[in-house]
Amino acid sequence: MGQKVDTPDSAVAKIAVRQHGVATRWQLESVGLGARAIRNRVARGQLHRIHQGVYAVGHRGLSLHGHFMAAGLACGPGAVLSHTSAAVLWELLRPLDGPVHVSVPTTSGRKSRHGIRLHRCSSLTSPREPFPSPSYLNQEGGRGRRLLTTHRHNIPVTTVPRTIEDLQHSGLLPPRLLRRAIRQAELQGHRLEGLESDRTRSDLEALFLDLIRPHRDRIPAPEVNIKIGRWTVDFFWARQRLVVETDFWTYHRGSVAWQDDHARDLDLRSAGYAVLRYTDEQLEGEPARVVADIERELERERR
Repeated sequence: MGQKVDTPDSAVAKIAVRQHGVATRWQLESVGLGARAIRNRVARGQLHRIHQGVYAVGHRGLSLHGHFMAAGLACGPGAVLSHTSAAVLWELLRPLDGPVHVSVPTTSGRKSRHGIRLHRCSSLTSPREPFPSPSYLNQEGGRGRRLLTTHRHNIPVTTVPRTIEDLQHSGLLPPRLLRRAIRQAELQGHRLEGLESDRTRSDLEALFLDLIRPHRDRIPAPEVNIKIGRWTVDFFWARQRLVVETDFWTYHRGSVAWQDDHARDLDLRSAGYAVLRYTDEQLEGEPARVVADIERELERERR
């Protein structure tokens, strides 16, 4: 029995599986689809144009990773996801509205496309083969010859340290989101040489105290880092038996930390304490709601 040979469509499907549902015109042609065959498949809904020269295979319903991959492919050889889009791919930030950010290893010649914000950076070493390719893993170049690019979920992307550095120099993020991205990188264990977070655990506690200080007529000063049973709590109002905990926001804080938080809350509530828990995102982004929530709980506990 002869060896089974892939049809062009089955070969395209395999490419799409590797690339989050998308393929380039060059890749379609490489498996035997000419211009007419591509037009016919577009007309039949088998291919859907996402960017010039980039198609979604089978349907338009791309995942976030599919949109990231499509944007990179549209920008040609050497293109990598960068800036805010890289931060989202690395799970340093939640998904953000706006264009996909892509960096290319050149200072001229390419124009931004609809839905793509292009950054030209000569320090990104140009790969020897078209994007994406194993030859583009772990490139070095520029800014001290440090590692600048890698792959995540098979998508070429700037490394976490380079992503943070790009965000610091770009002004694309408000300070609170930049701080969050840096904290997330540190929580994931990345070394950020020359880049230090401006928010440690004690700083987060200071932020909370600064938040409630103007409302001292309604929110008395709490005790800080007080041990109750086997747990040390962040803030404690003894008369009202109220505990407040402050946490860094994180995508994957870890199952052990998650279990500890819930064990702590269950123990404290079982002992008759009320427990409120706020993330750094809430303290920075919704301070009025946090203050109102604490006031309500203190008033309730006074009754």
